[in-house]
Amino acid sequence: MMNSIDLNADLGEGGADDAALLELVDSANIACGGHAGSEEIMRRTVALAMAAGVAAGAHPGYEDRANFGRREMVMAPEAVTELVMRQVGKFAAITGGVVHHVKPHGALYHQAHREASLAAAVVKGIQKVAPDALLYALPDSLLAAAGRAAGMTVRAEGFADRRYRADGSLVPRGEPAAVISEVPEAVAQALELARSGRIATLCVHGDGPQALAMLRAIRAAFSARTEK
Repeated sequence: MMNSIDLNADLGEGGADDAALLELVDSANIACGGHAGSEEIMRRTVALAMAAGVAAGAHPGYEDRANFGRREMVMAPEAVTELVMRQVGKFAAITGGVVHHVKPHGALYHQAHREASLAAAVVKGIQKVAPDALLYALPDSLLAAAGRAAGMTVRAEGFADRRYRADGSLVPRGEPAAVISEVPEAVAQALELARSGRIATLCVHGDGPQALAMLRAIRAAFSARTEK
């Protein structure tokens, strides 16, 4: 089970450790210039991912840099579809049309978890420019359901560095203790999620101060479990 879990990180957001993180992950969610990043950073991060043998995916988000795309917004479904098309399209232009997966960022990801019209709008935008891409989404979310209904392959995602509510959603960042900052706790949660059988990919946020230490420890813990 541990050996089959894909490790991913959100990269291309201006962090200093992207190159080191790419040595530890299997797939990378690369910012598309909306919530963070730029075309230059996207090109550089894609090149680093390819050199490291890491699957490169698009990470579109609300174009709200002041809040890092983590503030919920009210947009018409058509506008959301256009936003996703524009950002994933920029990514596809850099990669020569190869988009391994798409993972919405921040507030867009979490709103699409619970709003059916938004989830459908995101999926529509992806399929217009990257119809063969995988979709990373929370298990049992409306986003995952919309992807499957549209014929997409969905990779259920868990988070090592975020705390969960009882319903399987993530504790909002504005609430106390939403983010896990201690490496041992992140490793314990990663192992628990992997053992649950409910996820296929596990994320550590690349902008977190402990991201590198967490991924190193999680990779080591998974390897140790696989060897037993």
